[in-house]
Amino acid sequence: MAESTIESNNASAATAAAGAENWVKKVEDQEISNMVDGLKLEKGNGLVGAQTDDPSTSAPVVGNGTGAVTPAVPPTAPPTGEEEIENANPADASLLMKIIRKGLVESKLDLEVQRRDPTSPLHSVKSFEALHLKPELLQGVYAMGFNAPSKIQETALPTLLADPPQNMIAQSQSGTGKTAAFVLAMLSRVDTTKNYPQVLCLSPTYELAIQTGEVAAKMSKYCHDVKLRYAVRGEELAKGAKITDHIIIGTPGKLLDWGLKFRAFDLRKITVFVLDEADVMIATQGHQDQCIRIHKQLPPTCQMMFFSATYEKDVMEFAEYIVPKPIVIRLAREQESLDNIKQYYVRCKDQNEKYQAISNIYGVITVGQAIIFCHTRRTASWLSGKLSKDGHSVAVLSGELTVEQRLAVLDRFRAGMEKVLITTNVLSRGIDVEQVTIVVNFDLPMFQDGRADCETYLHRIGRTGRFGKNGIAINLVDSEHSMKICKTIESHFQKKIQLLDAENSDEIEKIGS
Repeated sequence: MAESTIESNNASAATAAAGAENWVKKVEDQEISNMVDGLKLEKGNGLVGAQTDDPSTSAPVVGNGTGAVTPAVPPTAPPTGEEEIENANPADASLLMKIIRKGLVESKLDLEVQRRDPTSPLHSVKSFEALHLKPELLQGVYAMGFNAPSKIQETALPTLLADPPQNMIAQSQSGTGKTAAFVLAMLSRVDTTKNYPQVLCLSPTYELAIQTGEVAAKMSKYCHDVKLRYAVRGEELAKGAKITDHIIIGTPGKLLDWGLKFRAFDLRKITVFVLDEADVMIATQGHQDQCIRIHKQLPPTCQMMFFSATYEKDVMEFAEYIVPKPIVIRLAREQESLDNIKQYYVRCKDQNEKYQAISNIYGVITVGQAIIFCHTRRTASWLSGKLSKDGHSVAVLSGELTVEQRLAVLDRFRAGMEKVLITTNVLSRGIDVEQVTIVVNFDLPMFQDGRADCETYLHRIGRTGRFGKNGIAINLVDSEHSMKICKTIESHFQKKIQLLDAENSDEIEKIGS
């Protein structure tokens, strides 16, 4: 299994010590930073628009209900490629994934379990009854449509619910049931005879906190004695008020104010501390410092749960400091199979030849739905104008759209109202549409310094070949540099990327068979 070796305790201790020194120094050096969410609060719906960080970029482009799109000011000439590559805001991307996933996605990835506590017996469960939950909590779980635990749930829940409580660091992508897993653990730990906060759940943004709160409210529907409270922007406390709710779900800045500044509840009485979306937390200015300040006030007996979709060095450094003696559950990296995805590359001279290659492929093989990835909003806008002019039903998704607009675009695409979705990296991860048969990399994924971004490539082409079906990935290569990136990706995954002659209709026809 990839990356399956477990670090020795000595190495872990050294990492934790280094991480602790690093994070504590950050806290000591900085005042509490203002929350920088990059999202505007629109009261009443919990959905907010991303602020456009570049006013010179092209205007929003969305499906117009007739199957075509009209770019606000479509560029008449092919893009020059000088515009900065658009990357996803991690908070926006995570929010979209949470909202779009109507039900559980069955992950085929293996879980790698690292037992930091050798006395802890870790076993899995195949039914929620085996967890011996309170009847009203079990009723809430079934009412949400969870009939059997997902892979992350069956592995994590026995540990999260065990006595004495075990600390955990867990990695799992959105849609696999991790939110339900830690919410179930939170609700199970509440003692309703005590009218004060016992559980804290931190999310990096208002919107992500609301999403977690909605899961908790649904799951606790029949637990009438359990009281939940949001600690987010717009929620205020009367002067001198004391909080009597059992569970507080919120953002670091607000929780820090309520717990330390206003003394509205006693952090020393908290028995469960959950830090969700840790990788997004790391990417959000000031949140690390706020989390550390909260963490320092918690009792040593507090159960710590740390969840993240990724495990980069800075995330693990943070985790090692926050969570002592954890059991670590990780996904085996890059295990997502490419076996059922045929990969091709097409040599092109320029943007116009790239467009012609797409037109040729579309004209020969039967395409269910297609996703085309571009580097920039300008390229996406130009391409959508060309495709819609040629009669294709096209939708565009890029970073300047509000969350509501993005959801509207995705809902239409999932419903099949548009057959082609053109997007930037805001959609490289986590969107499952069963009818997608082709993914086109109009621009190959790379970092700002020009290196091949193999992880993004994996996530992009993984949008096809879902649910065990066969898929096609086509990479458009228009320079020696992009050819070098293609070869690097091929070497990294050790999967052949075949040359395709987009001028040869017989050859194109073979790839669709």
